[in-house]
Parts: sequence; structure tokens; C-alpha cells
Amino acid sequence: MPLNQATIQQLLGQVGITINGRRPWDIQVHDQRLYQRVITHGSLGLGESYLDGWWDCEQLDEFFYRILRSGVASGVGLTFAHLRLLLIANIVNLQKKSRAFQIGTRHYDLGNDLYAAMLDTRMTYSCGYWHNAENLDQAQERKLDLICRKLGLKRGQKILDIGCGWGSLIQYAAERYGVSAVGITVSKNQAELARQRCRGLPVEIRLQDYRDLPATPTAQARYDHIVSVGMFEHVGVKNYPTFFDVIRRNLKDTGLFLLHTIASNISKVGTDPWISRYIFPNSMLPSAKKLTAAIEGRFSIEDWHSFGADYDLTLMSWYQNFAAAWPKLKARYDERFYRMWRYYLLSCAGLFRARHAQLWQIVLSKDGVLGGYRSVR
Repeated sequence: MPLNQATIQQLLGQVGITINGRRPWDIQVHDQRLYQRVITHGSLGLGESYLDGWWDCEQLDEFFYRILRSGVASGVGLTFAHLRLLLIANIVNLQKKSRAFQIGTRHYDLGNDLYAAMLDTRMTYSCGYWHNAENLDQAQERKLDLICRKLGLKRGQKILDIGCGWGSLIQYAAERYGVSAVGITVSKNQAELARQRCRGLPVEIRLQDYRDLPATPTAQARYDHIVSVGMFEHVGVKNYPTFFDVIRRNLKDTGLFLLHTIASNISKVGTDPWISRYIFPNSMLPSAKKLTAAIEGRFSIEDWHSFGADYDLTLMSWYQNFAAAWPKLKARYDERFYRMWRYYLLSCAGLFRARHAQLWQIVLSKDGVLGGYRSVR
């Protein structure tokens, strides 16, 4: 059935969303051109029309949860924007080495003031672990400690953090577990602040792509353990073999590698067109199928921990912090940025609430842990 305004209203009505209704998840339409824009451009048109002020919604997270959980969005079908991204992703390596620093410049270098206001006190830009946690700071510290315990860190060991962000994990590991660490990032702003925050600790921060790690490291140069938190989403399926080969070469034979990543329920080669254009260029969520295909023959899977529902809580906490800090932030960021960032955080919260995206922590060893690996939760 061809899509039109009546069809969209009917689809929304199926999940309890009323146009110009009174409930917080109902949308308020200010410009009737919205319908044709969504019909023509799908999720990209929906997001861009929100940035342009064509519609509003008090609880965007609930709006997206209801749409995604019901599957009603599939009624819109593929748009040209989706098809274009799929075609490009299949032909071009969007995450090749020459493009590695684009995500740093366009997303992570937006401003340390923005991220300091939004994140926890340690500035951890990944999913918290909310088991027995009452707030964001506790959830993030529990996540950092969970990683350290899963790796079995011991004093005097040396670890590598690929995609170290502002240094929260390696700072925590150095302070609490007595290890030394190297952290690499493709964000200039992250590297500068991470060096400040880790000053006085046995921590080195490098502005470096993972493919620039040694191709033939000496035995002494290998790391006791390697970790990557919230970075694998930028690797891209065409580069999975290279990524895991780099890890294997730089990891000691008895070491562990912990991968913390957002994941998709189904295999894809690209991401949502709006997210790609405005938030995470060149990103791609892995699937279990694509991950295990790349891991096979390179590592043994010791543990696979899923706690994607915790990302809903994390994103809602980030949004609350961002909204509370907006009176101070708006001197540097305009109203359109506010709408963009609000849309990003709350639509993603709805995505995880609907369980259409996952959060995995996977522990890998080179050849299996002798005597077995004991899972940590």
C-alpha cells in the first residue's frame, strides 16, 4: 500500500501514538510537510525534520521505544538514503585507515566541556553496569571494576586500551590494580585531557589508529592483557580480520582480550542514515554472526556477557545531565545542536529499551585458558 499521511497516522495509532495527542509520547506536528519528508527519506527525514522544528515530542525515548518494539517502522520500508548507504558500504571500506581520524574530529572532538557535563565524573563514554548501582557514577565504576576483574589484573602487569577515550579505564586500573598502561585514541581532545587526568600514573596516551600498532612486536613489547571499550563500532566488518590480527600479535600467549561493544540483532553493513550523518560517521554495529566469523581461528571465546538493557539507563542519565547543563552549554552550542543531541540520546535509549541493540562484553584468549576461565559478573 502506498504510504501517505493517513497511512502514517494509522501505523502510529497501532502502537498508541496519536498525532497532536496529549500523552508525553504523542508527537506534536508543526509542519504538514513532515509526512512527505518521512515517506521520501525515512529515518533521515524524520530526524532532520525534528532538527528543523517540524515536530516535537515530550518523551522521545518512549516514542521510539513504542515504534521499534512493535516493528511498525518496518512498514515504511527502505528509502533512497538507506539504499545509498548500503551500496556505498558494500563497495567502499568506510573505515579504512585513511578515514580513521574522521570520527575523532567530527564526534569526540566536539568539546570536552560537553562530555564533562554529560558523563560521569570519570568521563566514561560507554554503557555503565547498573547491577547494585544507584547512580551513573556508581554504574560506571562498577563497569570499570568488572572489566579489571574479568581480565584478572595483577600488580605489575601492562595493558593496552584500544579506544581509551578520556582515560577512565586505564586511570582506574593503574590506581586500583597497580598496572601500567598504554591507551590509544583517534581524538585529539581525548588524548590531551586523558594525559592530564592520568598525570603521575604509569600511563601513556597515544594519538594513534589501532593499525599502527607493531606488526611484529617483540615478546617484551607484548601486553599482558588488551581491552577495547566502545570503539569496535567504528572498525567496520571489512576490517574485522585486521583488527583481531592486531590484537593477537600484540597480546601475550597467556593474555586475555576483552571486547566491550554495542551490537545489532541482525547482520548489517552500515548504520542508520541519520546517525551516520549527524552523530557517528562511518559506524557499523557488529552482529554475533560477523563477530564469530572473524574470531574463528584467531581466538577462543571464554565468556560472553550481555547487558544491553543497562544502556537505556546510561543514556537516560546522560540526557538528564546534558539537559541540566544546557543553560551553561548553550553559550557554545546552538539550539539546533540541542535538538540534535537530545534526539540522539533519547532515540538510542528507545532503541535499547526495545532490545533492538545489545551491549556485549566478550573475553577472548589465544588458545584457551588452561584449567578453564571462571566467568565474572
